[in-house]
Amino acid sequence: MPYEEQVKANYEAAKAQYAKHGIDVDQALARLAQVKISMHCWQGDDVRGFLNRGQELTGGISVTGNYPGAARTPDELRADLEKAFSLIPGSHKVNLHAIYADTDEVVEIDRLEPKHFDRWVQWAKEQGLGLDFNPTCFSHEKSKDGLTLSHPDAEIRDFWIKHCQASRRIGAYFGEQLGQTCVTNVWVPDGYKDIPADRLGPRQRLKASLDEVFSEQLNPAHNLDAVESKLFGIGSEAYVVGSHEFYMGYGLQNDKLICLDAGHFHPTEVISNKLSALSLFTSGILLHVSRPMRWDSDHVVILDDELLEIGKELVRGNLLDITHIGLDFFDASINRVAAWVIGTRNTIKALLRAMLEPVEALKQAEITGDYTTRLALTEEFKSYPFGAVWDYYCASQGVPVREEWLTEVKAYERDVLALRGN
Repeated sequence: MPYEEQVKANYEAAKAQYAKHGIDVDQALARLAQVKISMHCWQGDDVRGFLNRGQELTGGISVTGNYPGAARTPDELRADLEKAFSLIPGSHKVNLHAIYADTDEVVEIDRLEPKHFDRWVQWAKEQGLGLDFNPTCFSHEKSKDGLTLSHPDAEIRDFWIKHCQASRRIGAYFGEQLGQTCVTNVWVPDGYKDIPADRLGPRQRLKASLDEVFSEQLNPAHNLDAVESKLFGIGSEAYVVGSHEFYMGYGLQNDKLICLDAGHFHPTEVISNKLSALSLFTSGILLHVSRPMRWDSDHVVILDDELLEIGKELVRGNLLDITHIGLDFFDASINRVAAWVIGTRNTIKALLRAMLEPVEALKQAEITGDYTTRLALTEEFKSYPFGAVWDYYCASQGVPVREEWLTEVKAYERDVLALRGN
């Protein structure tokens, strides 16, 4: 039997098995096709960006490895993104940081304007992609001491306030131009390496700065604001101003999306268990899906237990409509395009796995106290033919089935990446 026919036959057989439990596989795939993953641009060039390109990477961020082929220009980065998207099913978004401005003009980051990203917008229109955005409050002369929006120097605070305000306007421009709401996420690295004498003061300054950042009313159809916490970082081991408690309070009080990053909590703490609780009190959630092998190490996302649990929580709680899913990892030890493909495909797989569960049967067993059935069904469905459905979905979306995509990445490495000489 030809391979394409085998994929189809396997799919039909899998559909029949799932149908016995009332699961409409075709409907699940239609639903999956509506989910957009925001793929982070910074995997492609190791978080260097194109403004202040020679600046040292700071803010507790570290990228290890020297695999050849990192993007050196906006055009190279866009070409790499296109190659990755050609191997990933569905229609998605690109998440940009402010340092990725594509302009011939010399401009300081507090004076960035939408025009400095027009080439990105035109490309996104051509590719049918949405764009998300982030101010870049690191790798800059004015962030070298690890403080930005909470800095005791009012002039430095004002610089970063203006940068974040400019970033929101750029995000709104993206949303207006592309017809897809842009999520503009504010994360700052502010903190201290050793125990501070004053924990309250910096948080008061950060709150006041954020109030100024968000003072301009923007159309929520064009731009949604998010705030992101962190537990600690390199250089801020003792104290981070923007803790989870700080940003959860600020986000709830000011109706901002609260960003949960998989690596920004205690080493044994997971974000999957936070989703249902947070959903009761907020209008929306932003996820930064990563793999914190050793806390915030930002390894490429694999189909591990936590990713599967995130998928389950989003599907079982009907949270996909209020959750914006983005990726956040950077690995320079492997092919960067492959890293995007692996991480994004795995995130979509986790959602599909969750959509192919007998959710209502599991909930009914639980509410009636039939924990035997709950456990039995949960375990048996782990070996149901999910892979056959995934193969068919990839084929129907016109992307390679299973590891066939690796052949294309290897060819792209040989013909494009290896010639860059970096």
